[in-house]
Amino acid sequence: MQPMPHQVMGYDRAITMFSPDGRLLQVEYAKKTVRQGSTAMGFVCKDGVLFVTDKRIVDKLIVPEAVEKIWKIDEHIMATASGILSDSRVLIDRGQIRAQQHRVTYDTPIDIISVVKSICDLKQMCTQSGGLRPFGVSLLLGGVDNNNEPKLFETDPTGIYFQYKATVIGEHGNEIEEILYKEYKETLTIEEALKLAINALKKVIGDEINSDRVDASYISTDKRSFTRMDSKKISEIIKKK
Repeated sequence: MQPMPHQVMGYDRAITMFSPDGRLLQVEYAKKTVRQGSTAMGFVCKDGVLFVTDKRIVDKLIVPEAVEKIWKIDEHIMATASGILSDSRVLIDRGQIRAQQHRVTYDTPIDIISVVKSICDLKQMCTQSGGLRPFGVSLLLGGVDNNNEPKLFETDPTGIYFQYKATVIGEHGNEIEEILYKEYKETLTIEEALKLAINALKKVIGDEINSDRVDASYISTDKRSFTRMDSKKISEIIKKK
């Protein structure tokens, strides 16, 4: 396979170097890394926010319960990621510290957008500083704000963010996105969205899907508390046709 002209010219060797057509190639490589990561979905429901992820456990000797794909930022905020998950640990730590600093200083829960902006500031800095590389990970952050409004945000390796009603990152993203366009409704409950997400995973993963492989968590508008979904409920939905 012949190398691309821009690679021959060396425009992908430094994060601070633009190619002649105005692209930062290292950032584009980071986005490709995200597309190869395990699938993660987020839903804004009428009664809260739901995250469903594929833990993609390929080794039978791994303890499934020890693999985390969804993390608590604060009681009312959670996050999941796709791409290089070791990169996400740094960003998750930053979000958790930012949330705790706000709670200690002001004695109130932090807004979700403040955590999103703090994480994206660090991501953006790594696109314009020599000696660094972009974070090879996209994050979904969601939860229930102080006005009891459920919110969902997606951040990408450039540091940009968007607010979504429902979204998917990682492998099989295009196929699942088509399913969401057809079947997602703002009136879905958390339980209905869970069924939609698992059925979407069943279509793209096939017979390999099981309850050990799927991770799901939600934050409801009434309790505003991070809750991990019971594996028995996930297993029941997987077994239904």
